[in-house]
Amino acid sequence: MERKDEDLAFLLKYENVAWFEDGKVRILDRRIYPTEIQFVECRTYEEVTKAVHDMVTQSAGPYTAIGMGMALAAWQTRDLNQKDFWDFMSKAADSLSHARPTTYNRYKQITDGCLESAKKAVKNGECPYQSIFEATIESLNRRYSTMEKVAEYLVDLIPDNGNVLTQCFGETINGMMCRVAKRRGKKIHFYHAETRPYLQGARLTSSVSVDMGFEATVLTDNMIAYAMKYKNIDLFTSAADTIARDGSIANKIGTFQIAILADYFGIPYFVTGIPDADKIAGKDIVIEERDPKQVLEYRGIKNTLPMVDAIYPSFDITPPRLISGVVTDKGVFSPYDLKTYFEKGTTKFY
Repeated sequence: MERKDEDLAFLLKYENVAWFEDGKVRILDRRIYPTEIQFVECRTYEEVTKAVHDMVTQSAGPYTAIGMGMALAAWQTRDLNQKDFWDFMSKAADSLSHARPTTYNRYKQITDGCLESAKKAVKNGECPYQSIFEATIESLNRRYSTMEKVAEYLVDLIPDNGNVLTQCFGETINGMMCRVAKRRGKKIHFYHAETRPYLQGARLTSSVSVDMGFEATVLTDNMIAYAMKYKNIDLFTSAADTIARDGSIANKIGTFQIAILADYFGIPYFVTGIPDADKIAGKDIVIEERDPKQVLEYRGIKNTLPMVDAIYPSFDITPPRLISGVVTDKGVFSPYDLKTYFEKGTTKFY
């Protein structure tokens, strides 16, 4: 089986993202990594949906988990008649694709692809869950290969011995940026915003950077202006959970304010990813509101008195005027000219 995860960090190995085997899906619990290395075992697609919703995995991890969850759903239905099989699979696809609202459009592309793989398997007298599993590996290979092309363009923009600030855990692009830079012999000092409330930047992104041999420094979220002024940040980059055609992007909450600071200090901000054909403008992006409890405590330790309230918008929207360029597999585009990206033709990504 061809795989594109060679020489990548622990977090980016396929089995350490999500993996279907022996009637269950194992998902690395990123909520506690690297303090502990534990896997959540899901024996039903409903449990996979819950794991994605609960952020057992996040960033690009749900794309893999949802594909593996569809394979698990097909496993659950292996003894059903054809009508009940398709009813069950349709229900599973609907559940998994709606696990988180902001990225529903991307999740649905995955579940639709899995249903198509199952249809082909049934037509050819093959095993549906094995077909979906193999299609999910193909999807992983495709995403990793595509994001490596993105990384080639991104690394072109980073000066030698450059200081690069990141936000949250861009997963695939973080790994591919390190792989490409390492292959070229380009030294980069990464500064990672810790990214509250789950600290993905501190726990996950920095882990990938050091695993792949790069210097990594973690900043609390209120140190960004200081670092930009005194630590010679050359470039700010982040992935995006969605990129609308008008150049608006949604990414982890806090990205907008870092983009404002980058603009103030004259530091370029490059967004990485594949634009979403079905998102026309920023107003079309749904911002997920999560349980405020996750702001009021961390790993079970309460930070406030019981009567204190909180909010937890999971993402914010950064307007195109704060974005220097959108780095894609086809090159770097102005956020005001993403129509050109689609004019060059689209290829399957998810």
